[in-house]
Amino acid sequence: MRILFLGDIVGKAGRMALIGRVPELRRQLGLDFVITNGENAAHGFGITGAICEDFYAAGVDVITTGNHVWDQRDIMSYIDSDPRLLRPINFPAQTPGQGMGVFPAANGAKILVINVMGRLFMDPLDHPFEALEQALRLHSLGGTVASIVIDVHGEATSEKMAIGHNFDGRVSFVVGTHSHVPTADEQILPGGTAYQTDAGMCGDYDSVIGMKKQGSIDRFRRQVPGERLQPADGEATLCGAFVETDDKTGLARRISPLRLGGRLTPAWPDVTQVKAAAE
Repeated sequence: MRILFLGDIVGKAGRMALIGRVPELRRQLGLDFVITNGENAAHGFGITGAICEDFYAAGVDVITTGNHVWDQRDIMSYIDSDPRLLRPINFPAQTPGQGMGVFPAANGAKILVINVMGRLFMDPLDHPFEALEQALRLHSLGGTVASIVIDVHGEATSEKMAIGHNFDGRVSFVVGTHSHVPTADEQILPGGTAYQTDAGMCGDYDSVIGMKKQGSIDRFRRQVPGERLQPADGEATLCGAFVETDDKTGLARRISPLRLGGRLTPAWPDVTQVKAAAE
């Protein structure tokens, strides 16, 4: 299975980059499934139902979120009606929405996507390790589902790494979101799980994590709240990771970073190797 995970979509620049690129990426990379984190898609804060529909129309299969999931109030009444929009699984049980789901991929196989949020320097949600353990008691890699992807929305790289190693060999791919900076540690862990600490963001990198620079600088210099931060609106870099899994085991064959457009150095999966591995 060929999976593309795109990092946090920030504002209009990120949305337009995703909508403009995903249909082409699905064709060029022969993608079976596309996931993106959309919690900053609505002007940098939260997501709306209309934005979800735009992403689905472009070829996104599932949208994950994080600590900004509730920033747009209308999402509270929308999320229960959209099983493809996930919120972290370790929110309290009575929270609207779902933290995981099993979905059909383009190749006919089933994929389990789990969204979880870290607790270090984040909101004190339920224990992420135990929440993931409970989810994985319901599904087995290479058994009930062909692939399993976990989006770990967290601040601390150590916590994300610990989750990756803890579930190595039991899931296809563990990827971090939230920091908006793509890490250079994409790898296949010893047990066969693809891992990257943070996929980065889809947004304008001439910014402070996607927001216009001066407002962010003023907050740090003055240490007082200022005007509401505004998303940067220059050309976005589309950041994410391409993962190919083994059809029998569900474990990763390879992971490659993807970066397109904007200011960051481009990175593109070797499609020749992808085709050769599939054959």
